[in-house]
Amino acid sequence: MKRAKILSTSERREAGKALRHKCFRATHGKFILGQGKKRDIVRLIEDSNKGRLESLIPVRYGRMLQSPFAFFRGTALIQAHHLMGTPTCGITVHACGDCHLMNFGGFATPERNLVFDINDFDETLPAPFEWDIKRLAASFVIAARWRGFGSRQAKEIAVRAASSYRESMRRRAGTGVLESWYSRTTLEDVREIAGRRAGAGASERIDKRIAEARKQTHEHVFNRLTAPSKRGLRRIIDQPPLLYHAEKQVNQRAIAAFFKRYRETLSEERRMLFDRYKVVDVAVKVVGVGSVGTRCLVALLLAAPNDPLFLQVKEARPSVLERYTGHKPVPHNGQRVVVGQRLMQSASDIFLGWSRGPTGRDFYVRQLRDMKVAPDVETQTPQVMRAYAEVCGLVLARAHDKAGDAAMIAGYLGRVDHFDEAIGDYAVGYADQVEKDYATFVKAVRSGRLKSDVSPSRLSTALR
Repeated sequence: MKRAKILSTSERREAGKALRHKCFRATHGKFILGQGKKRDIVRLIEDSNKGRLESLIPVRYGRMLQSPFAFFRGTALIQAHHLMGTPTCGITVHACGDCHLMNFGGFATPERNLVFDINDFDETLPAPFEWDIKRLAASFVIAARWRGFGSRQAKEIAVRAASSYRESMRRRAGTGVLESWYSRTTLEDVREIAGRRAGAGASERIDKRIAEARKQTHEHVFNRLTAPSKRGLRRIIDQPPLLYHAEKQVNQRAIAAFFKRYRETLSEERRMLFDRYKVVDVAVKVVGVGSVGTRCLVALLLAAPNDPLFLQVKEARPSVLERYTGHKPVPHNGQRVVVGQRLMQSASDIFLGWSRGPTGRDFYVRQLRDMKVAPDVETQTPQVMRAYAEVCGLVLARAHDKAGDAAMIAGYLGRVDHFDEAIGDYAVGYADQVEKDYATFVKAVRSGRLKSDVSPSRLSTALR
């Protein structure tokens, strides 16, 4: 058998360091638009609607109109378009693809511990490692401006996210691969960082959020989302326009066939667990900002009249990164999302799986609201947001370490803050561009080219 060459940690570090000659770290802050000459923001937004439910597209636009930050959250495709052609040293990882600050949060592991991690993988795909960092840093500057923070504070928060990533990757470079896979960031870790960076008040707020999260069990959701029906078993309560039963109910055989295919994607012991439950109701759910218009359902399953399981069935479309990375279309986008999630997260939902619908659309399946904790950006002070940026950088480094080469990335990033400052410059420049693109978007809505569920009079008032 031919002996394989195994590079040492120091050799991989040196290989990463050598890439600085190919791509100077400072250049990351100088090139904001990789495809600046081919930009048509409205056309890109229209392209992102292909395949969505037309009736919900005005709702999507209405949510994006709320602020430049909401617009940014709903336009991962635009930044992917802009990132192609920007500097990259050539190190590829399995990327999140939509790595903004609202796509991190807390949730329960299979052992019922609360961890903090990336929690949205709709766009996951192999891509340059810099792309995730740039989207994350830009999101902090845009959010900081939305909150009214000063320009210096906004940039400092973005720089802290990048420096946390770099410092964490450097620490990880000397650890083993298995240690990387076993590591995780708990909400207690988040509490400790927040307390150290932002004071006791921040720790106390996290304690409160942890207590609230532990109440978000299936039993708690069961009492809030369902009511007794004429058949005796409880059914999901219509709460239009965000949760409702479709006018034309899906054929029961089609539902059974869908979940049969989903079942085959689970491991054998989890199939046995899933078999304890029966599907009793399915309703349409409108979610997020960027996902509005995609097909999303909530399924209520029961093992006994008062023993529920809620599953979220979410459409998986091609990743926005696909056309810009040259990645070939995948056989099943639901499988792409699930594999990316399992690869990048420290722990994943035991019911995570995928299936194909009766019309050929791809979906992935996961539990609904399993002790989830979302960031409360609207109340964050500059100190708290800076601590939050540190945690996000830490978590992103762990995810990239699992799906990449920490030693090589660390070698490229180095000991000093050249990369961090460049990412801060990029984040400020891109935030400026987002505000311009947002103004173009608003103009397109006002002109009637893009139809929003916000009336022109309300739009004028909201955007003064």
